[in-house]
Order: sequence, then C-alpha cells, then structure tokens
Amino acid sequence: MNSSSSVSGWGHMISVNRCDRWSIYYRLRDLNIPCACPADGTLRVEVNHALALLLVRSALFQFSCSRQERVDWLERCWRSREGCVANS
Repeated sequence: MNSSSSVSGWGHMISVNRCDRWSIYYRLRDLNIPCACPADGTLRVEVNHALALLLVRSALFQFSCSRQERVDWLERCWRSREGCVANS
C-alpha cells in the first residue's frame, strides 16, 4: 500500500498491489462495503461512515503487511488490553 492522493470525485486513492486487488475487493464485498474493480486496473471503494473506513483500513492492512507485522500489531493490542484490565 502506497501513499494516498486526492482524486476528484472519489476522495482519496491509494495504490495496492495488482495481485491483491481482487482479494481486497472480495473481502470488502463480504463486509458489505460498496466497491468495484473497473477495467482500468483500479479498486474503487465507497466509504460513507466511520465503521466502513475502519473496515477498509483493516482489509488493506491484512493484504499489505507481512505476517510478522500483523503478529506484532496483535501482540501490541493484547498488551494494551492487559494494561486496561490491570488498571480497572
């Protein structure tokens, strides 16, 4: 996943690996997020609320990060959760 840029009429555009485009498309479709893969090779996603934005971010993260990066992220989440539970 590369940096974003503003696209007139479509909000922001990010670059994703072409081989991951269809996998991301199907994952977003499973999450009921409107999206399309037009013939120009792009992946277009319609985000109308914050939850959809979080789900899109999660799907992109899943396909753009290495397994180790995802493991590290999950471990940080667990440590953060343990800190919250210990402080309650």
